[in-house]
Amino acid sequence: MTSVTSAPEGFLWGAATAGHQIEGNNVNTGHWVNEYSPGTQIPEPSGDACDSYHRYPEDIALLAGAGLTAYRFSLEWARIEPEEGVVSRAQLAHYRRMIDTCRSHGVEPIVTLHHFTFPRWWDRDGGWYSPRATARFERYTEIASTILDDVDWVITMNEPNMMINQSEARIDTENGVNFPGPSPHVARATAAAHRASMEVLRRHGKNAGWTVANQVFQAVPGWEDQRDEWQYWREDFFLEQARDDDFIGVQSYLRTIIGPTDDDLGYGPQPWPDTAERTLTGWEYYPEALGHALRHTRRVSGDIPMIVTENGIATADDPRRIHYTTGALKALADAIADGIDVRGYLHWSLLDNYEWGSYRPTFGLIAVDRETFARSPKPSLGWLGDLARRNVFPADGEHAPEFAGARAGTA
Repeated sequence: MTSVTSAPEGFLWGAATAGHQIEGNNVNTGHWVNEYSPGTQIPEPSGDACDSYHRYPEDIALLAGAGLTAYRFSLEWARIEPEEGVVSRAQLAHYRRMIDTCRSHGVEPIVTLHHFTFPRWWDRDGGWYSPRATARFERYTEIASTILDDVDWVITMNEPNMMINQSEARIDTENGVNFPGPSPHVARATAAAHRASMEVLRRHGKNAGWTVANQVFQAVPGWEDQRDEWQYWREDFFLEQARDDDFIGVQSYLRTIIGPTDDDLGYGPQPWPDTAERTLTGWEYYPEALGHALRHTRRVSGDIPMIVTENGIATADDPRRIHYTTGALKALADAIADGIDVRGYLHWSLLDNYEWGSYRPTFGLIAVDRETFARSPKPSLGWLGDLARRNVFPADGEHAPEFAGARAGTA
């Protein structure tokens, strides 16, 4: 029997979610407006989502019952501050009850202040282009901090490097019009807001940081300089901003290969090989991406602690999910053996949820009936929970030996 590798003492084993993707009826956000606007290009609106706004006690109980020790969830700014300067004490109390429910089950709450969605009034008044953006986010952090007294891990923003990729052409006064693509102006604006938020959270004694979507940029041989240029505003700028933070959240799903293209720029992402297995999001099946992401994050951010705040696979084949996660966790274990300080692993996601336009990509450890909202834990939840109880990384042969859909081009 192959021996397992022990995880560090106190290692956090858990799963992650985001408010808009699971709560339901998040009507005061710009995302909701876009989902229901006439002529919208969004295939499917969020609607009731998973009704976790009401069913979170069951979700947390299922997570804890499986053996997991941490739950990452987000607060919804649009609920807490529905109009600028108007604070809902009832909504703050709701999120405080979520924290208390985690504590009652022995689960460490890891709270994200902002996971992609903004109040409608933020969008109406310029968003990140408003000169008041930093002050607004700082104020929101102060408001949220009133319910975080016993929360040790706080994330200011989820994947700011994904927020800066914008499809509309807007004037960036410093850098000109450079859309679609990353906006250096918005990147700097998110960094300023993050720093202001960090100051607030540190005054309240929190371990704080932000998460970055690590895209594992690789280069066609000879295109390394172009790879580095492509990834700077899409990833490395944000890793640089984390150098003085208390931790950084590493989020990894896939790799991106940069090489020659036929467009005006002349380089960019390459198609994956025709023989590559694809997930339900169309991404390449590449579990070893997590190890690359952890190493690249250390090279750019330095030796600050890391938490894997998202990692997972969109598939309808749960044994394949276990197989993917086995590969990712082995890569994580190797990174720890090489001296990288990783404090936890949070699987994306706890539930099959709303994936920003569709319910079809199923990432969850728990299935959710779209009509009744009934929860059905998958074998992967028990499998990951067993690792958590033993505090070990999987050994060879620990994943399911047989699985369907393991051919190229399937889920």
